[in-house]
Amino acid sequence: MEYASLIVNAVVALLSAFLGASGLWTLIGKRLDKKIELSANRDKERAMLVGLAHDRIVWLGMQYIERGWITNDEYENLDVYLFKPYEELGGNGSAAKIMGDVRKLPMHKDKDWMERHGAK
Repeated sequence: MEYASLIVNAVVALLSAFLGASGLWTLIGKRLDKKIELSANRDKERAMLVGLAHDRIVWLGMQYIERGWITNDEYENLDVYLFKPYEELGGNGSAAKIMGDVRKLPMHKDKDWMERHGAK
């Protein structure tokens, strides 16, 4: 019985010393700070990515609107690879309006054929 009591007392003492050690809490604090910093950086990167996608969607969309038509490949690149991920990341506003206008454009299979036959 005394051995069990000694072991319990030793374990309790070790746990108390371990949990009370300032080094442990410093380590935990540093890890939490690092996670918070990484999260803040991710938010900034996300905002920058949304901004870049917005700029590209608006610029390309305006080019297609001014031209008056869009090819299937151009539409797929703009919609699938730029606009949909942009939307999923929370982007909206003027880029969504531009995409709405782009969706109304006549769609053609081949840009070279259109240019050879008098389209701008």
